[in-house]
Amino acid sequence: QLRLVQPLPPAGPRLRTLEYHAPTTSFRRLRLHYARQTCWKYITGSSLNNNAGNSLGLPEIDIASVEVLHGPSSALYGANAFNGVVLTNSKDPFRYEGVSVRLRGGNRDYVDGQLRYAQRLGRRFAIKLTGSFARAQDWYAENEAAVPNSYSPGNNAAGSNLGYDAVNRYGDVNRLYNNQARDGAMFNKRVFMPGWSEREILGPDDKAQLYRIIPSVHFLVTDKIKAMVEFKRSVFETNFPGSNRYHLKNNSTTQMRAELRSDNWYVRAFQTEDFGKNPYDMVFAGAFMQLSVDPNSLQNFGRAGLTYATQYFTSYATVYNTERLRGSNDAAAQLAARTTAAKYQLVAGSKDYNELREKVIADRTPGSGAGLSSNSFMNDYSGQYTFKPAFAEITVGGAYRLYRLGSNGLLFADYDGVPLRNYDYGSYGQIIKSLFDNRLKFTGAVRIDGSKNFNAQVSPRAALVFSPDAAQNHNFRFSYNQAYRSPTQQGQYLGLDLTRVLLLGNVSGGFLGYSVAAAQNAGAIFTSANPQAELDKYAISVAPLKPERVATYEIGYKGLIAENLVLDVNYYFSKYRDFIGQARFVGNIDGSRPTLAAFGAEAATPGTAFAGRGRTVRVIQAQTNSQQEVSTQGGLLALTYSPSPYLNLTGNYSLNIIDRSNLPASFQAYYNSPKHKFNVGAYGKALKGLTYSANYHWSEGFFYESPFSAGDLASFSSLDAQLGFALPKLATTVQLGASNLANSVNIQEFGGAQIGRLMWVGLAVDVR
Repeated sequence: QLRLVQPLPPAGPRLRTLEYHAPTTSFRRLRLHYARQTCWKYITGSSLNNNAGNSLGLPEIDIASVEVLHGPSSALYGANAFNGVVLTNSKDPFRYEGVSVRLRGGNRDYVDGQLRYAQRLGRRFAIKLTGSFARAQDWYAENEAAVPNSYSPGNNAAGSNLGYDAVNRYGDVNRLYNNQARDGAMFNKRVFMPGWSEREILGPDDKAQLYRIIPSVHFLVTDKIKAMVEFKRSVFETNFPGSNRYHLKNNSTTQMRAELRSDNWYVRAFQTEDFGKNPYDMVFAGAFMQLSVDPNSLQNFGRAGLTYATQYFTSYATVYNTERLRGSNDAAAQLAARTTAAKYQLVAGSKDYNELREKVIADRTPGSGAGLSSNSFMNDYSGQYTFKPAFAEITVGGAYRLYRLGSNGLLFADYDGVPLRNYDYGSYGQIIKSLFDNRLKFTGAVRIDGSKNFNAQVSPRAALVFSPDAAQNHNFRFSYNQAYRSPTQQGQYLGLDLTRVLLLGNVSGGFLGYSVAAAQNAGAIFTSANPQAELDKYAISVAPLKPERVATYEIGYKGLIAENLVLDVNYYFSKYRDFIGQARFVGNIDGSRPTLAAFGAEAATPGTAFAGRGRTVRVIQAQTNSQQEVSTQGGLLALTYSPSPYLNLTGNYSLNIIDRSNLPASFQAYYNSPKHKFNVGAYGKALKGLTYSANYHWSEGFFYESPFSAGDLASFSSLDAQLGFALPKLATTVQLGASNLANSVNIQEFGGAQIGRLMWVGLAVDVR
């Protein structure tokens, strides 16, 4: 069982530290800190490219070891190894027989139970059954800041009595009053409904939970060849940040895996299917509730009725104009209008609110419902063989992966209901040679990958490790890697209409259009002497996506600099070509550039609530590549002092810098990593049977970008601690732990939840 953060010797631009945290939600999570970005790495399904929670990972009770491969590892593992690889190895039922049980409970209604049973049946067969259940009250995102104008054109300032589009309020739809003759003093003002908080939109869906069951059968073909068939099934519920804020309710992932392996070769095949039973989009839920017909309006307006939004905006304008005619100033008129119009927004928790909420989140109809639909498959086939002649160690291998992406047009561009198909494949080779009594070790590797949508990619790697002393207490390393990052399935095939912006995949012919700044300056453009010439100044071209490439140099040292004191220090420098980011622009949905007249019609109401649906000209966001070369650099300094089993001290500091000087101002790099961060910790055995560990993590604030929103993230920290007391005669360990013990501000993504304190107590029983 992992107990403590240990510094790693990174060999590239990404992996800095691997941390094991006590649960911050009901899930256990292995967090990888990247210089490229900070993200959660999971065994993923193919629909969303990011699975919520450790849904297909191993329960902790079955983890035998964790291997970390640092930096770009495309040479052996392909595009998904752009930032490093974490391999989690399960316990072999032939070696680890018996029953293991772990039970935990804590605040926030946290409960966690895990079971592992393994039994050898004769000499050749063994079975294993692992299962887990975890549940806790989830954290809410409660950022009331105004969404930037680049994401919500025409947004008002936070706190405005005209209302504003807040980061974590849903249903704050808006209307621009653009008819001067009809709207009077309201002309050219944009009004937003108040909307509801994330807590109110979620209502009873306030739990994060995960069920897992993993049975497997193992067979010894010979003493050196093992066969295994495994089934994994998980059902989970949690809040998920992506292009919008989602609640993944009753989502499921299933995986079938078969493997045949020996000490120097393996062949394996697995299929992963992910599907959602009741997931929904929180942003859409709030908006579609406001745009639903108010049943009370049917009495006065006949069969059609009026929506809550229509009544709100009509009431607001009427009261505002009346107050201004009476001589009230602008602020007083806005306040009176907002107060009067408030009755046309349903009160969260009321009977009408609850009924409408249930109706909208269950509805999967585009344009009226917030329900999501996804059902995707990923088939993976791979094999590897390692030769060990006298002069070197040689490894060769290959892999093929097939995707079938299904969302019924609610996530991907499968608008006709026919799943989209994609594939990629690769082959690789590696040689390892040791010289001078193993004091010098050379590793060279190369991989060639092909795919349906992109040209072949070549990923070479070379590394040297030199130990000047016979005891190898001092080790110098140098590596050069070329790796690539293939665009995600969403980047290739996305078709998600967020209304204020249309998110599209970009593997066809690219796009022509105008920057969002043109829409924001539409008034000046159309009042100029030559509108077309003025508009042409904002013309942009968005080229089709291609894989991102990086070349990384790393130099480092790790050694025993004094008794029981280990130093690890490194420096890396990376150059990116075709850096993948996001571009937002105004264009035709078919990729062509809008005419002057068509652009003018769209620019008149940018961001108006759902006015974009059904239009040819839209505000579009698509992934694209930077034409400029982007460089990053940084380093790590880590110390580990272990004077005795009773006391071990660790500390590490990392620096990560991106050079944005070559990037266009409108390019969203998504380089979501703090410039400075550090960890300090201690662990050991305090008394007979008593173990302890504690770790403090701090990360500097930085500007965070995502498709959902962008803004400044404050510095955040977390103090995690754990105690364990072993009772050998009972084969039991009593455990006590806490994450974010100081309950400090811990928001790790803009628009994400504040992760507070979680404390727990538990028992671990291991009967061999």
